[in-house]
Amino acid sequence: MPAPQLSLKGRALRFLSMREHSRLELGRKLARYAEEGDDVEALLDFLEKNNWLSQERFAESLVHRKAGRFGNSRVMAELQSHGLNGEALAEIKASLADTETARASEVWQRKFGTVAVDAAERAKQMRFLLQRGFSQRAARIAMQGAPDDDEL
Repeated sequence: MPAPQLSLKGRALRFLSMREHSRLELGRKLARYAEEGDDVEALLDFLEKNNWLSQERFAESLVHRKAGRFGNSRVMAELQSHGLNGEALAEIKASLADTETARASEVWQRKFGTVAVDAAERAKQMRFLLQRGFSQRAARIAMQGAPDDDEL
């Protein structure tokens, strides 16, 4: 016997139980299953009113998942693609800027670990970090290698 068909609200809760979603993303997912007479926007409003759908929680979740591997510009672009903007985005950008150099160093250390000796290797390492969304300043600092223990 086939499983019973889930309601739109049931699908929304199932999606949200797996991970946080942005309003835009959840709306797109639910629109595929909406039948005539279903109001996806009203359901999204209901979920936000009951704090089951939260843009702030989604932003924190995405930053937590992505910040360890990607730079500020890449994380910010993904947040914008999910419909986040305004003051919340500015706060996240400021908090990410404080840790970008350290995150770039960690990513560089995991991938390469040794300072490049020739121009081709330096260019390869720089391209890698820039493609990950790190700024040129953070990439240059990261490529200098780990600081000595006595400099800390």
